[in-house]
Amino acid sequence: MLKIRNLYAYYGAIPALSGVTCHIREGEIVTLIGANGAGKTTLLNAICGMVRWQGEIVYNGGVLTGKAPEDLVGLGISQVPEGRQLFAPMTVAENLELGAYHRFRRKDRGTIALDLRRVYHLFPRLEERLTQKAGTLSGGEQQMLAIGRALMARPRLLLLDEPSLGLAPLVVEDILATLSQLCREGMTILLVEQNARAALKVAHRAYVLETGRIILSGAAEDLLQDRQVTRAYLGRDYKEFTEGR
Repeated sequence: MLKIRNLYAYYGAIPALSGVTCHIREGEIVTLIGANGAGKTTLLNAICGMVRWQGEIVYNGGVLTGKAPEDLVGLGISQVPEGRQLFAPMTVAENLELGAYHRFRRKDRGTIALDLRRVYHLFPRLEERLTQKAGTLSGGEQQMLAIGRALMARPRLLLLDEPSLGLAPLVVEDILATLSQLCREGMTILLVEQNARAALKVAHRAYVLETGRIILSGAAEDLLQDRQVTRAYLGRDYKEFTEGR
C-alpha cells in the first residue's frame, strides 16, 4: 500500500531523515520505534506533505510528490497528530464533523451519519459527551476523539503519532485494542510510538529509527525478543521482562 524509498526530509537546511526505505502492506499494523528526535514524527509529516522531502513515496501505486495535505486526506490518508491537536473550544460533535470536512463538499451526508455511529460504537464515551467542549475532556477521551475525528475521513491508511502519550496504562490498552480491531476490519495502520513494548505487542512488523536512519526491522514479535531492542527501548532484557523481575 505504501512504499518509501531513499527518503530524505529537512527542517530548513537540517536533515531529519537520511535515506529511509520502508513499506506497509495493506491490512497490517507497522510501528516505528525509536528515541526522541529519531525522526519518527518527521516520517509521518513527510508522508502527509507537511515537511520538505526528497526521495520517493508511493501510495496505492501513485507518487505523492507535490501533494498538499488536504489532497492526501481525499486519497484516503488520515493522521492522528502527537498531542491530539483538537479544537478545544469546540464540542465533541463539532470536532468529529470537521473530520469529514472534505466529504461535506461532496454532499456525502448519509455515509457521514453512518460513520458517526461507527465512531460512537468504538468509543461510547464520545457519544455521552457530544455537547461537551473538547478541551474539557480527559486525556484518554481526547485521544479517542482525535482518532474518531481521523476516522471520519474514511481513511484506508491511518497514521498515529504517540497515541499513548500522557495516558494511564489501562487507557493505553483500550486505545491499542481499538487499533487492533480497526486492523481486523481491514484498516492499514502506521503507528509511531515511544512505548515500544506496547507498540510491538499489537504490530505485525516494526522499524527502528535512530538519528534519521532505519537501523533494524523485522516481525514485531522477533524485535520484542531482540536483545538490542529490549536493552535500548524496553529498558531490560526480554527474559527479565517476561519473568517479571
